[in-house]
Amino acid sequence: MMMNKVVVITTGGTIAMSEDLRSRTVKPIDQDTLDQMMPFLEDYRPVQMDHFINIPSPHMTPEIMYQLALHMNQYLENKDVSGIVITHGTDTLEETAYFLDLLITSEKPVVLTGAMRSSNELGADGPLNLVNSVRVAKDPTSRGKGVLVVFNDEIHAARYVTKTHTSNVATFQSPANGPIGTVTKKGIRFSHAPLIRDNYPLVPPNGKIGLIKAAVGMDDLLIHTYIDNNYQGIVIEALGQGNLPPKMLNGIKRAVENKIPIVLVSRSFNGFVDDVYDYEGGGKQLKKLGVIFSNGLNGQKARIKLMVTYHLFKNGQEDLQKYFDR
Repeated sequence: MMMNKVVVITTGGTIAMSEDLRSRTVKPIDQDTLDQMMPFLEDYRPVQMDHFINIPSPHMTPEIMYQLALHMNQYLENKDVSGIVITHGTDTLEETAYFLDLLITSEKPVVLTGAMRSSNELGADGPLNLVNSVRVAKDPTSRGKGVLVVFNDEIHAARYVTKTHTSNVATFQSPANGPIGTVTKKGIRFSHAPLIRDNYPLVPPNGKIGLIKAAVGMDDLLIHTYIDNNYQGIVIEALGQGNLPPKMLNGIKRAVENKIPIVLVSRSFNGFVDDVYDYEGGGKQLKKLGVIFSNGLNGQKARIKLMVTYHLFKNGQEDLQKYFDR
């Protein structure tokens, strides 16, 4: 009979840190902090703790995320493992979650969680988030929903979730879509699930992808800088529904001529970019130039997707546009 084991893979973050009470600063400590949370998981055994890496999440890289995906797959292929929980720092958690969501094809639950308060702070949220995540990973109703983020009693889909507050324990939200489920004392309750499972081959990502946030009166200096430094793709957070200041256009033309894909998202956190406005710098003209329009992703996630799909870019923007339509 299949066991119902959950593997907790630790990567560091605030959940594995403590506060220096004299200096009021938070610092990384030994991974034993997470081992000390094992008694909270006694009712949900078997649980295996795997210390993969111990870094603050701003130190996370595409290469480490790729190695994490390979490491996870070894467990997901094990019939005795019913699900995976990954503890992670919150600053880049959404990016790792989406990266894994694009590359992991298993139906088994994969859950990311962390903490906004370190292990010895008053009201530390790490233990409850960890327990809830293990419960979600064990629950059969969590299967087939892609990578999940469990935080503050809510379950979010990796595609939609984002960090919205610098310090609040309810920082993870899914603008326009909301959480897909809730963790209660009695059980796991899902209200809906993503309609799209968007998966790609597990190959090393292209880390040379830039990200630019457009603003009033902006020019194309940053675009030229990325090109001159051999970046192979650029994501631009555009104004509104997908428009840019006219001074950015020459840089975009140069990038497209050099077969460097430009992916457009909105700096607004709700809605989609569309080729609606037909003026200099408007979405209609950007589309004609060869800019790729993304389907509702934020800038950091569009960057992750371009890292993952870049190797599929062969004949022009049409190759990538079909992937960013998903």
